[in-house]
Parts: sequence; C-alpha cells; structure tokens
Amino acid sequence: MTLSNETQIFLNSQIEYYSKESKSYKEMAEGYGIDSNSVPDATFGIIVGCIYSSFLQIYTNQNSTPNSQEMEEFTEIIIKNTQKIKTSIVSDNAKDQN
Repeated sequence: MTLSNETQIFLNSQIEYYSKESKSYKEMAEGYGIDSNSVPDATFGIIVGCIYSSFLQIYTNQNSTPNSQEMEEFTEIIIKNTQKIKTSIVSDNAKDQN
C-alpha cells in the first residue's frame, strides 16, 4: 500500500460521513429531475464524487498529485465500500416510504 495510514483513515471517515448523510445527497439527486429509478445511482455518483474530491484535496494541500498506484488504491477502497454506500442509500429509501 502506498496510501499513508492517515489517508486511509481519512477516506474511511469520509465514506462513513457521506453514507450517514446519504438522504441529503438523495434529495440533491432528486432535484435534478431525473427518472426516479436513477436516483439511487445518481446519489451514489454524487457521494463517490465528494469522496474523490476530498481525496484529491489531500494532494492539492501538499502541492502534489496522486500517482497511478495511489489512484488504484483509492478505487479499491471505493469498490470495497460500494455495498456499504449503496445500502445507506437504499435503507434511506425504505425509511422515506414508511
């Protein structure tokens, strides 16, 4: 692993935060007027985009850019947590319907 332990911890905290706040991002996706069946996918994209932006900000703050191996590790972390993020979006949908 080339990502520092601090970066990995930060990314995990971002995944936790955005998963817990998925309802807000779902509302944002709904505001785009897209087909309701596409809202969960759009929400997932918004959340991953926010996490990616935070990841890039780490490097910007250090006047650096992530190399290909660091990008690959970022992608692996997202893939590993995809189900967690999607579950937070779907469980939010279930809460809204009750």
